[in-house]
Amino acid sequence: MVGDGWTIADIEAAVEAGEYDDLIRVPIWVSMDPPDCEWAQQLCIRLSGHSDPQVRANTILGFGHLARTCGRLNERVVRPLIEAALRQPSPVRGQAEAAADDVEHFLGWKVSRVSEA
Repeated sequence: MVGDGWTIADIEAAVEAGEYDDLIRVPIWVSMDPPDCEWAQQLCIRLSGHSDPQVRANTILGFGHLARTCGRLNERVVRPLIEAALRQPSPVRGQAEAAADDVEHFLGWKVSRVSEA
């Protein structure tokens, strides 16, 4: 299971192995204390299209954590991913709301939110 002391190589191997318990934890773990901000962002970008909604939800939340821990993200790539996640059902949408709040607060972005009609 992913945790303290894991290297980037260990995490990449866990992602490649595809164990569900690791996949739902990886984006949170790497974004709360990233070993390398660019690598963590790229990993979250890769996992943002995962077929499992909980993996996607945690990955989108990871972008919010990276906004706080790293102070930068590739807006051109990440903002559209968060905006798309805001249109998905829960749990993805709920985590996208939190990520949108974080990138707006920590990075000054303006995230287009789905209007509730």
